Parts: sequence; structure tokens; C-alpha cells
Amino acid sequence: MTAGTLALRGRRAVALSPRTTWLALGAMSVALYLVFRDQWILPHERDTAVFQAFNAARDNIDEVKRTVPPVSLVLDAIRGTTDWLYTTILGILVGLGWPAVIALSTFLGYAAGGWRTGLLALSGLGVLGALDLWDPSMKTLAVTLAAVLVSVAIGVPLGILVAKSNRARAVITPILDVLQIMPQYAYFIPFVVLFGIGAASAVIVTFVYSMPAAIRITALGIRGVPAASVEAAESLGSTAGQVLRKVELPLARKTIGLAVNQTIMLALSMVVITVVIDGPGLGENIIKAIQVLNVGAIFDAGLAIVIMAIILDRVTEQASLRLDSRSGAGRAGAARRRLPRRLVLGGLALASLGAIGLSAIAPTWAGTVPEEFASLTFREPVNDLVDWIQANLYFLTIGLKDAVTAGVISPIEKVLRSSPFWLVIAIGGAMAAMLSGLRAAVITVVALAGIVGLQLWDHSMVTLASVLVATAITLGIGALIGILAASSDAVSRAVRPFLDAAQTLPAFVYLLPALVLFSPSRFTAIVAAVIFAVPPVVRLVETGIRLVPETLIEAGRASGATRLQLLRKIQLPVARPALLLATNQGIIMVLGMVVLGGLVGGGALGFDVVSGFAQRRDFGLGLAAGISMVLLGIALDRISQGAGRRRLEDLGERAAKVQVHATP
Repeated sequence: MTAGTLALRGRRAVALSPRTTWLALGAMSVALYLVFRDQWILPHERDTAVFQAFNAARDNIDEVKRTVPPVSLVLDAIRGTTDWLYTTILGILVGLGWPAVIALSTFLGYAAGGWRTGLLALSGLGVLGALDLWDPSMKTLAVTLAAVLVSVAIGVPLGILVAKSNRARAVITPILDVLQIMPQYAYFIPFVVLFGIGAASAVIVTFVYSMPAAIRITALGIRGVPAASVEAAESLGSTAGQVLRKVELPLARKTIGLAVNQTIMLALSMVVITVVIDGPGLGENIIKAIQVLNVGAIFDAGLAIVIMAIILDRVTEQASLRLDSRSGAGRAGAARRRLPRRLVLGGLALASLGAIGLSAIAPTWAGTVPEEFASLTFREPVNDLVDWIQANLYFLTIGLKDAVTAGVISPIEKVLRSSPFWLVIAIGGAMAAMLSGLRAAVITVVALAGIVGLQLWDHSMVTLASVLVATAITLGIGALIGILAASSDAVSRAVRPFLDAAQTLPAFVYLLPALVLFSPSRFTAIVAAVIFAVPPVVRLVETGIRLVPETLIEAGRASGATRLQLLRKIQLPVARPALLLATNQGIIMVLGMVVLGGLVGGGALGFDVVSGFAQRRDFGLGLAAGISMVLLGIALDRISQGAGRRRLEDLGERAAKVQVHATP
């Protein structure tokens, strides 16, 4: 027995272990639930004073918009400018015609990433035309580009400000935290009140949703500029503006390019959902197909969205890599030596000019993809497959759905709905205090109390039950795949393309496989949330395990530990911060997707938000539900986020314990 073991055992004897604390909290919670079950519960009411107050506030805002000219002028100016930007971009895309758009996209793809990216743009846009979805695709692209232009124009300067000013960072960072916790649907409500519905509101909502990424990544890039480069410029007498323009921005170009890439992907994921506020584009095709359960039509539109997302992602990603100032000179020299590449670029440029000229000569033909070309569709085979699955695998899919619903979802939901509201708040606060500290506990309690005040406690508990089940399944699947990927390079290489594709897809697309297998239900919403949230969990788990110091693993092997023992006693304990961060991210992503589940039978808060847009009298309910979703997300985030931010000394202490126990 070593002295380290004695010391560790001595400390355990004196201090109350975390396991004992958790067991005590669990036992106390069960006892209080059994005593006070079905007391102090808050059943859902369709119409409350809070909902009426929100409706009255909407009416007051409408009255102010009509009767106060300055307010009306400002709002009309914002809406008019946004609408002009969208119609201008759409007019350019339509005016160019499909041949010119495909040719220009091929040219840009080749210029950014070589022949593979150019071929991807050419074939991808060709498929959009062949699917007979060219017009809605161009509308989706126009809204996306308009939103990205505004996001970058506002987000990049704000990112520079956040990087330069601690005061600005202190003010802006909490706002960004709230914006990134909010479910996508929650963005719609205030902007619909101010700007109504339509393309302009879709652009405004989309740029607000995507702008936090531009701010955060730009700030990261500016802060990541080597201090020595900045000090050298200042020592030569450069002003702050000159340092920014000539040193920081050039060195941060690659990161800012990545910010544009992420802004585009977030914008595209939101654009599709703006169909609920009459946003134009492919979302209209999807929502109409969902309403009649035409899975084949959903597949066609979903495929178009996926293709557009992949094209935009690859082109902007390659462009951001080419902006890397450290390798720019080398690339420029290589480009001068590669005459064929310059000839290809010139040829593509001439082809683009020729396509534009063709559109000018024959605008009718170039404006609409010919019918003989637009004949590709997967509707019939997909619908036949769905019919076969429902006819032959009914006993499996419906059996699984009913078993999980009756055996897991319903019991958890029943416990949450029958628990006194103060007990749930107290347990949430206690968990936040133990995992993340006193400040997180206070925020958690305030957020949950806010849901009580909004009088949506019952529906929030139903949503929470779905979130907990979806998160548990997500973590189980994500941890298993992440561990396998960390243990085998072959597995890691095999799953990486699937993870890349999954994190490129807009959230709407994940509803398709869930609908095919399980039809509309709460379980369907959970399945869609799991598919959506698993990829980032896999990445975080794999990264955390791979970053475990090799010295600890070698010490375990020297003591004769098996691979399973190395995993249980060394890799997982040391990688705990990454695992807890994966839990936090899984919860937040599941919560956002469960709201979309309101479209496929998820019910509760998700359905409340959707119905708030569908019916004017339910606006107050929809607004309260959106705020409740935000508050629930904040509470879950605060409970889990601190657990993933262990101090380095805690991590070192765990590593020391592992080494002590691994010593023969």
C-alpha cells in the first residue's frame, strides 16, 4: 500500500464523497415526491391572464405602429430595406437564368477549391434543376444570401469590438449566450409582431439567428493574432486603426472566412423553417408535404436542401482556407507555375459570360428549366418504400414506439407532471449548485420560477420529459460511437463522412427518417432529436478520449490493465470534462429539435409555439411558450455547463489518483 493511497483514503474518510451527496439528494427527492405527489401541481389552461396580456401587448404595438409616425417610419424602413435586398438578389438570380447560375457557380467552385469543388457545384445545381425545384431553390438561396450579407456586415465589426473591448465583451457575450440557447422557433415571435410575415421577416429572423456565429468567430480570430505581430506594428508607430487593417485583419482572414462559412450554414438551417412565417423557398414544399404525409415529396425537397447546403459549405470552406495569409504566398507562386489551372479558370469565365449572354438572348428558355430536363424525382420509389416499411415492419417500428412511449416516456412525464412545482425547482437548483456552483443554481431557480409565472409549467414538464429521454438515448449512442472512434482510426475514418454530412444538414431534414419509420407522435420527435444531436456528441467524446495523456495509458498498461480497464479507470475519468461538455451540448441541441417535433406530433411547448403563429388568438400562448423554451434551455444549460468546466487542478487530481491506483 502506498502513501498516496493512504492519503487518498484518509481524505475520503473525512470528506463527504460526491456519490454520497448525490445519493442523499436522490433519496430526499424520492421521499418528498412520495409525500407530496399530486399536490402543488399546475395544470395547463388554454387561456390565462398572462396569454391575454401578451395579446394585449401585441395589439398595443400594432396601435403604436399605426399611430406613431416615427416608429412606423423606422419599422417600415427596416422592412423595406430588407425586402429590397431580398428581391434584388432574387432578381439577379432569376435574371441570370439557370445556365448562367450553374456556370458562375462552377467557376467560383473551381476558383475556391479546384476541380472537385467545381464539379460538385456543377452537378449539385444540375440536380436541383432536374428535381424541378429550381425556382424554390433560388428563393431559398436569395433569402440565405441576403441574411448572410447583413449578418457579416454587422457581425464582423461587432466581433472586432468584442475582441478589442472588455466592456463590450461583458455586454455582448450574455446576449449571444441567450441567442444561442433560444430554440429556432422562439426567434419568430418578436419579429412577426414588429414586421409581420413574409420574405422580409424571414430575412430578419435568419440574420439575427446566424449573426452570433459571425461575432464569436471573428472575435476569436482577432484575439488569436500573435501578440508579437501587434507589438511589432505598434513599435513602428502604427495607430490602432492601422494595426487592425494591416496586421490583425490580414492574419485573421482565415478565421473570418470560417465565420462566413458558419454563418451561411446557420442561415440555411433557419431559412427552411421560416416557412411558418410565410418565408419563401423550399420550406414551402416541405411543409405542404408534411401536411399530407407525402414522404416522397419531402425527400425531394430535403435532398435539394442537402445539396445546396453541401455546395455552400464546401465552396466557402475552401475559400476560407485560401484566405490563410501564412500560405498565400506559396499558393500564389504555385498558381503562377500552374498554367493549366489559369487556362481552366479563363475557360470557365468565358463559359459564364456566354451563359449570361444566352440568358439575355433567350430569357424565357433560360428562366425556367426545360420540362424534359426537370424529370428527376424520388417520390414514387420513396413512397413505395414507406408503404413497404409500414406494411412489413409495422410490428417492429410501432412496437418499438409503443414500448418506449409506455415504458419510458410516459412514466417520466407522469412523475414530472405529478411532482410539486417547488420540488422540481429545488432539485434543479440543488443539481446546478453541486455541478456548476451557486451562481448557476440561482439562475436555474429563477428560470424555472419564470416558467411558473408564465403559467406553462405542465407543458414544460411534458417537453422536459421528451428532452430527458432524447438526451439519454443521444448520450448512449454518441458515447458508444465516440469511444469506438477514439479506439480505432479505421472507425474514426469510417464515421467522419457521416458526421460531416449530418452536421451540414438543416434541422428540418431530420424529420424525414423519423416520419418514415414511426409516423407522427412524441416518439417521432424524440427520434428526430436524437439523429440531430448525436454527431456533436460523438465528436466531443472522441476528442476527449484522444486527448488523454499517453503517459497515463502507458502506466495503466504497465500495471497489466486490459483495454476495458484502461477505458473505465483511466480514459473515461480523465476525459470527464469533455464527456460532460458533450452532455451539455446534447441537451441544448435536443431541446431545440424537440420544438420542431411540434410539427410531427411532439406536442407541448413545440405545438404551442407553432399554433401561436397559425392562429392570431393563440399569439399570447405562442409567445409564452417561446419564452418558456428559452427559460428551460437556460436552466438545463446552467445545470450541465459548469460540470464540463472542471478546473485544471481537479483534472490533475483525478489523474494523480489514477496513477496511484495503477501503481503495482
